[in-house]
Amino acid sequence: MLFSGRLTADAVVRSVKGDRKVTGFSVAINDRYKTKEGERKEITTYVDCSYWVNPGLAEYLKKGTIVEIFGRVEARAWVNKDAEAQASLSCNVQTIRLLGSTKSTNLERQDTKSTVTTTVVAEDDDLPF
Repeated sequence: MLFSGRLTADAVVRSVKGDRKVTGFSVAINDRYKTKEGERKEITTYVDCSYWVNPGLAEYLKKGTIVEIFGRVEARAWVNKDAEAQASLSCNVQTIRLLGSTKSTNLERQDTKSTVTTTVVAEDDDLPF
């Protein structure tokens, strides 16, 4: 599945058995629409993501960054201790594309001293579609 959204917090790298590393982060997907009465509504869906390929990418995955994700999405459902139904979406990420953030940011890698600059123009809410 391919989707894009905004990171809800900085990515975290964890070590799992066998000294493998996984980068974990959460993405918020916003969907806006108008009802028949003309009222604007917004729905936010959260997806917990796991990226196993390159843990070094975590330093670029900061809160507010807009990303495009390609991977396998699965739904999980369970009943909590209060007998309430709970559900979540998770994604095993194959590809990440950094699209930008809400403001200009300069990211500098410590090992290469290279700088990456990203800028995103604010979206226009008055589009007819």
